[in-house]
Amino acid sequence: MEFIGAEESKEVLDVLESGYLFRYGDAANPAFKAKVWTLEKEFAAYIGVKHALAVTSGTTALLTAFSGLGIGPGDEVIVPGYSFVASLSSIIYARAVPVLAEIDESLNLDPDDLEKRITPQTKAILAVHMLGNPAKMDEIRKIADKHGIPIVEDVAQSCGSAYHGKKAGGFGKLGIYSFNIYKTMTCGDGGMVVTDDDDLYARCFAFHDQGHLPNRKGVEVGARSLIGLDFRMNELTGAVALAQLRKLDSILAHLRKLKKVYKERIATLPGIQFREITDEAGECATLLTLLFKTPEAAKAVADRIGSVPLINSGWHVYGNMEQILAQKTVDAKKCPFTCPHNARSIRYEKGMLPKTEAILSRAVNLSVGLRDKGIGAACGLNPRDTVEIAAGKADEMVKMLKEVLG
Repeated sequence: MEFIGAEESKEVLDVLESGYLFRYGDAANPAFKAKVWTLEKEFAAYIGVKHALAVTSGTTALLTAFSGLGIGPGDEVIVPGYSFVASLSSIIYARAVPVLAEIDESLNLDPDDLEKRITPQTKAILAVHMLGNPAKMDEIRKIADKHGIPIVEDVAQSCGSAYHGKKAGGFGKLGIYSFNIYKTMTCGDGGMVVTDDDDLYARCFAFHDQGHLPNRKGVEVGARSLIGLDFRMNELTGAVALAQLRKLDSILAHLRKLKKVYKERIATLPGIQFREITDEAGECATLLTLLFKTPEAAKAVADRIGSVPLINSGWHVYGNMEQILAQKTVDAKKCPFTCPHNARSIRYEKGMLPKTEAILSRAVNLSVGLRDKGIGAACGLNPRDTVEIAAGKADEMVKMLKEVLG
């Protein structure tokens, strides 16, 4: 949100002054500005895919993606135990079963553990690109292809990132994005689904808009392709997102410069380790994650800066998701998400992912482009800082780390 300015105002005023706020309209009507349609076209080109579908949030993007794939009762979807709760809740409300998997020191899905979680009921793998850092898509895709399982990429926290020269979200059958206030581009709330598959795009479009075929104009009444819902983005939201998309690369370039200075200075301190970055040039650089040798060291540093180790970062850690552990769905008494349609019963409890908990207990986030106490990033840089300010704050951080760690 720190980068909202004249560009967003111009796009929004263009819509408001036209008096036409609905995402569909007649191209011959000068009041119809087609902001959402333009956003979808430009976003698809940016990611390098054929289709992009704008929706109301990252959560609805996930539900739309799973529904497009036909995920349903009895199906299993593998998801890392470190992700925002929406990654799990969207699987649950697709009436499928989340199968939790370990992360590695990239803080993303551990490819070695992934294969161990696959069963005959596995119908999708949710590869989450956490905290601006792409997952190991080469290894994950190799495993998925071996078993014939589609990948959905959750790029909610990493919009604009790239892995080996290719934008995150373009590796799987579907990719999803979030545009809420904590993301690299924002319109308050909003999301996107992308795919290269024509049939999947048509199914996702229908699900997000009452069963309609893609790109209808005005009000259409007729045969529907399937029973859908309403997750349509409106023109005002699309206008803000469009302006943000057009400045996304410049935002990320700025954050990468800040992080480079910040990280290089902190790295001069002996014994300091960082999380594994899968693509130094392609990550979003929204955060700098320190990995300490012990949980005690991580807690001492977090206490000093008024933050928490990542193990305590709320609904990003499976063990803190009390509503998931207790299976508090709206119809839990009728059909909890360890559903009788599935041949096996899956329990959810703290301690079931020991590697994930061990890594997160030693991890502390420092802000670069994102100040969010909810993800354990309460201290560090501000997005509008200069390189000079970043260098000064890095020196202060090094001094503090020396005092705490000895």
